[in-house]
Amino acid sequence: MSAEDPEEFYKRLKEQLDHSTVWPSNYLYKFIVHSKTETVFKIHDIFDNMGAVIESKLSKKGKYTSISITVNLENSEAVIKKYKEVGELDGVISL
Repeated sequence: MSAEDPEEFYKRLKEQLDHSTVWPSNYLYKFIVHSKTETVFKIHDIFDNMGAVIESKLSKKGKYTSISITVNLENSEAVIKKYKEVGELDGVISL
């Protein structure tokens, strides 16, 4: 996420999603975290029991893990809710 105000970012994201997506729809999240933290497990927990497809890949030196999550969601509000949940975790970069 950029340095702009988070609420402005989410407002713009919601508008873009509402204009470009027919709901319910699959949504792809991408995150980067330090590999040696329990944050990877916490992200998995946030998307647990949702039928999400989660793929994790270590960086070349193993210092970071990229996490791609595809999940079917009902609407743009559900997308933003998950971004906010993950955003509460330390050291997560949302792409």
